[in-house]
Amino acid sequence: MKTIDIKPLTREAFAPFGDVLETEGAHNFPINAGKCVRYHDLAKIETTGEKARPMISLLRGEPYPLPLELGMVERHPFGSQAFIPLSEHPFLVVVAVETPEGPGEPIAFKTAPGQGVNIGRNVWHGILTPLDGLSDFAVVDRAGEGVNLEEHFYETPFLIR
Repeated sequence: MKTIDIKPLTREAFAPFGDVLETEGAHNFPINAGKCVRYHDLAKIETTGEKARPMISLLRGEPYPLPLELGMVERHPFGSQAFIPLSEHPFLVVVAVETPEGPGEPIAFKTAPGQGVNIGRNVWHGILTPLDGLSDFAVVDRAGEGVNLEEHFYETPFLIR
């Protein structure tokens, strides 16, 4: 089993896979008579299909222990998927590039408090993996016709630590 080391999540490192959602360094401006700051246009929400639309859901996930065995990744061919944490617990974000044989070797990132991600349409990724405690998330993704889920099972799992 090959071991994958977890990296800190940064905009630059995650750019090939989607967007990091965070206030640090984001375009912002005051609204509501100066009582609020808007961190503007943090991600591109993608949907394809004639009857497709963006939707918002809430998730509550139980934490996973590390090290973690990863045997499967998934992707959504018709839309992006944003995970916005509603708690301070970090979570693991696993992504993989597309190769001619399917998803390549996974890359693992750990979020800092307040960071979320928008995983681009058709990007291979792991499942939602909260760390350190029960965690709530707002999720923005695609609703509509068609099967918007593909799964890939690796022949040999990876150990993420």
